[in-house]
Amino acid sequence: MPHAPSIEDLLKKSKQAAPSDDTSDDTSVTPEAEKKEGAAEEIASRNTTTGKLDARMGAIKLREKEKVTQERAQKIGLPYIALRGFPIAPEALSLIPRDVAQTLHVVAFFSSGGEIRLATTEPSKEIQRLKEDLAKGQHAHVEIYLISDDSFNAAYTLYDKLPTPKEVIYGYRIDEATLEKYKKEMSSYADLQKKIGEVSTTDIITLMIGSALQADASDIHVEAEENDVKIRFRIDGILRGAASLPKEAWKQIISRLKLLAGVKLNITNKPQDGRITIYLTNEKIDIRASFLPTAFGESVVMRLLRPKAIALAFEDLGIRGTALERLNREIEKPNGMIVTTGPTGSGKTTTLYATLKKLNTPGIKIITLEDPIEYKLQGINQSQIDHSKGYDFANGLRSILRQDPDIVMVGEIRDLETAEIAIQASMTGHLVLSTIHTNSAAGAIPRFLSMGVKPFLLAPALNAIIGQRLVRRLKPEMAIKTPLAPEKLEEVKKILGTLPPNSGYTVDIEQLEFMEPDPAKITDTDDGYSGRVGIYEIFTMTPEIEQVILSGASLSEYKIQELAMKEGMVTMAQDGLLKALDGLTSAEEVLRVAIE
Repeated sequence: MPHAPSIEDLLKKSKQAAPSDDTSDDTSVTPEAEKKEGAAEEIASRNTTTGKLDARMGAIKLREKEKVTQERAQKIGLPYIALRGFPIAPEALSLIPRDVAQTLHVVAFFSSGGEIRLATTEPSKEIQRLKEDLAKGQHAHVEIYLISDDSFNAAYTLYDKLPTPKEVIYGYRIDEATLEKYKKEMSSYADLQKKIGEVSTTDIITLMIGSALQADASDIHVEAEENDVKIRFRIDGILRGAASLPKEAWKQIISRLKLLAGVKLNITNKPQDGRITIYLTNEKIDIRASFLPTAFGESVVMRLLRPKAIALAFEDLGIRGTALERLNREIEKPNGMIVTTGPTGSGKTTTLYATLKKLNTPGIKIITLEDPIEYKLQGINQSQIDHSKGYDFANGLRSILRQDPDIVMVGEIRDLETAEIAIQASMTGHLVLSTIHTNSAAGAIPRFLSMGVKPFLLAPALNAIIGQRLVRRLKPEMAIKTPLAPEKLEEVKKILGTLPPNSGYTVDIEQLEFMEPDPAKITDTDDGYSGRVGIYEIFTMTPEIEQVILSGASLSEYKIQELAMKEGMVTMAQDGLLKALDGLTSAEEVLRVAIE
């Protein structure tokens, strides 16, 4: 390992030679000039003397500080080094990111042959963890040295000399100015249709994606039909026709989309999946693109994965009251299973990510197994299924359990093998989060049993099952009180009439008032709704339900729901109607979404 030069050697190297006193006088000068020259020489001499004195004083102070650091190193049992002038290689320095170096006052000053040397001004637990991470990640022996603030500052300035990697963007960039321009030019889908007919192929894609972002759409559907190509946006769960393209333009547009998504341009008879990244000024948005051959050409569906969609707390999702209390209690348990149920597009992934966000702390290790990874979560290890390599949910779950996780999230339980591994994991000290496709929370238990899961394993493993749907939020400024049709009012009364007495809610079913969008204010681009809120039923395991499962009796979804409601569970339909009574949504919307 290179040896650090002493502070004296560094001072000798930096010591400047004194200016020469030799002067040549090839021209005659006047007495006045001689006086001025003499005065200038005197000032220069004085400044030189002062500069030398300041340099010597600075060197003395530096030596004193280094001596203090060296003595401190001896006291705490760490080796000492001075880094001013030390030849630190870029590959060593770059082992620690600049922001980490600045925060912890630590640098890597040597790396060679399986040996790494770190230097810090303040040893701490964080430095020790950094040492362990480097040792594990680099397969190296790591030692920590103590340095002075001066040494750290000298080493830290070397970050400025590290080569900056050139940004390589595999994606599409839309600047904020372009989006603002769209907002001004397009107030309706008619404006979008008009603009599409005026721009180039590249600009059509920019216009289409920019308009979808502006409309807060979750999906863009581009579908080839017999006479033209339709563009539709899914907004708050509802597909809306946005514009159409001439049939002859489709070949260029699909080729451009395939190029951006990174799929093969020459394959048109097989499904393909790709990914597009949209770079905004302050946000990066991933788009999952699916290409499907149809009778009139390929159909493309692009799912816009916006990070803000998962930056939510339970309360923001719509979980409240007793259900929120129960869920918070269950996720705080160190082991067991929490399962979410519902159809595609019901917000299951968002609920799981909100749970992971709440549980993600420095002392917890979380690993997810997803198909595919939709959102990147900081501080969480995410693994993606790859069926072509035999890496499915069952095999993946076995592998990640060897990684010593505290919490495991499995994207979906589809078969008995995955279910059994997840249940075993939940009973051996892990908290397991997952999803299963059933119509209600109560339906999850019969579904597990129908897969072949043993009742004596299932009953103690389950902590909570969450059933959910998404309903559109009413815009307060467009909402008016509207009486329900008699037959729908009777249905609402029947649903709310079975509200459990111990649910924490009381409703006078003879005094029901609901809001609906004002028909006079509805336009082709504004139907009176904006955004969505979840409606939930959260079923937690109780001794009574556990005994029923263990008894081996034939269990139906309705029997489980009846037992859960006795314990105070509010059903999805009830939760939705309670939210409608609060003006968050409409009764019509709840009946559309929650009633099978």
